[in-house]
Amino acid sequence: MSQNVSEFVLDRIKAWGVTRVYGYPGDGIGEFDGALGKADGKGEGVEYVRPTHEEIAALMATAHAKFTGEVGVCIATSSPGAFHMLNGLYDAQMDNQPVVAIVGQQGLAAVGTFTQQESNLERVFADVACYVETIASPDAAGVVIDTAFRTAMLRKQPAVVVLPHDVQAMPWSEPGAEHWVSRSSHVPASTRITPPAEDVRKMAEIINAGRKVTFLVGAGARGATDQVLAAAEKAGAGIITALRGKDVVPSDVPFHTQQVGLLGSRPSLTQIKECDTIVLLGTNYPYGEYLPASGQARGIQVDIKPEQLGLRYPNELNVWGDVGATLDALLPLLEQRHDLAWQEQLASEMREWEAEMRRQAEVSYSDGVNPRRVVQAVNDHLPEGVTVTCDAGTTADWYGHHIRLRRGMHGDMSGRLATMLAAMPYAVTAKFAFPDRPAVCTIGDGAFQMLGMNELITVKKYMDRWEDKQLVVVVMHNDDLGQVSWEMRTEDGNPMWRGSQDVETMDYAGYAELLGFQGIAVHGDDEVEAAVERAFAHQGVTLIDAYVSRSVPPLPPHITAEYAVNTAKSLLKGDPVELDVVKDSAKAMAAEVVERAKGVLGRD
Repeated sequence: MSQNVSEFVLDRIKAWGVTRVYGYPGDGIGEFDGALGKADGKGEGVEYVRPTHEEIAALMATAHAKFTGEVGVCIATSSPGAFHMLNGLYDAQMDNQPVVAIVGQQGLAAVGTFTQQESNLERVFADVACYVETIASPDAAGVVIDTAFRTAMLRKQPAVVVLPHDVQAMPWSEPGAEHWVSRSSHVPASTRITPPAEDVRKMAEIINAGRKVTFLVGAGARGATDQVLAAAEKAGAGIITALRGKDVVPSDVPFHTQQVGLLGSRPSLTQIKECDTIVLLGTNYPYGEYLPASGQARGIQVDIKPEQLGLRYPNELNVWGDVGATLDALLPLLEQRHDLAWQEQLASEMREWEAEMRRQAEVSYSDGVNPRRVVQAVNDHLPEGVTVTCDAGTTADWYGHHIRLRRGMHGDMSGRLATMLAAMPYAVTAKFAFPDRPAVCTIGDGAFQMLGMNELITVKKYMDRWEDKQLVVVVMHNDDLGQVSWEMRTEDGNPMWRGSQDVETMDYAGYAELLGFQGIAVHGDDEVEAAVERAFAHQGVTLIDAYVSRSVPPLPPHITAEYAVNTAKSLLKGDPVELDVVKDSAKAMAAEVVERAKGVLGRD
């Protein structure tokens, strides 16, 4: 049967394993949208999810890649629709995710003529994508699509295919063996790269010689949980996870001390300060101040991205390889350590830290609910198989400090891009990726006003497709862009400025109810537990509108002199919520001191 280019492209992306795409229509991609519609009518298409904006479509494609391990696909019209996808594609680029974007373009004859909605899309996407190409003829359709998918998968980056409107409708036929014509393959290449045996032996020698070995594990180790744990148990190593690698190692592993840095734990800081060997597994952890001092520890890094090797620490050995395949080769060479004092020390410190975090969650504040109490309660009620997402504001601090992901749970956020926008698109994507499992979105009111509120409309549109309809959205409602307010205080010593930081208040629970969802407003600490219980008892969508304090400090595990001095400077300059900040910071630090004193005295 004869096909046009659009129909061929649809068949080709299906051959690459694509079963779902995230798109937004427009005239520049109209013929391809038509092919999607015709195939859907015949029951031969792919699932088409249309969120409320092209940016969200790209963020959802990135989340799809993260949650499923497949290539995420997003579709949009020509400019300006194509431009809207940039932020989501940068999310994929910075978090090393394979995504293919298919974008429309005006007809070939219009290219370069400054006609309406005609722009140089190859130039626009050149920075964000590892491969950008226009399908300029039917013969090029196969090779461009195949190269986009193969390159995105191998380089773990986004690729962009530009599909001009007139080419979309041109007849397609199988290319012949002709000059300038490529007959391409739609077979993927393996990324399970094992390093040379010499590198593996050297890696084993360094780890075997260590007495206090630490594994810093990132999202690049996803799928290698069993190998990471087996290697840590043989080496007597402690484990730290980067924030995006939080779900790689189960939280019930006693020597897993969660994250390090401002969003991390004090036992993780102990590991960094005391380890004599550090092994970075699938992470490009960017905060050098929270890595060992130069010369303190022998360093090893394993990563599938060669350009990210040796960037953060003066490693003794940089190993290009897949984390799982590398550890499979390494395990037989590791010596079994019988002295587990290092792991036992870390496990003991972690128990103290968890008690401290619970005490921090129990503190009452003068201007609203303790946000830590809300997230701690959510953590205590997490069902099996849940996916938890967060934004990049103070919600990320509470996520890092209080959320504990057991085996089979998923958690993610926008990592190196650190955008507030991703929490809701990620949570909604999790419902498509795992339609038989619940999801939780923890999000600040600023982020919720950006891309959260409109995505509740997407949820209403598609939730009938989900076997498990439970989605809990927890909005931290403090009418403040809290993370930036605290950054102004602690990084630069400036007072919070209401002109930039205030968020217009509204009834988020009422908004959820307008859409037919369950809305629960929480105004006091004593209402938190009942609200969370009610949310997880509901087989549907619940929005918890938690009116939280804007003055709770996102305290790092070790309060540096710079942090304290800059906060004091900001208050002296006239912070508009100075009194609450002083009182609430004092309460938080008092809770920390009391819990540490208990640990020293050995009391419960």
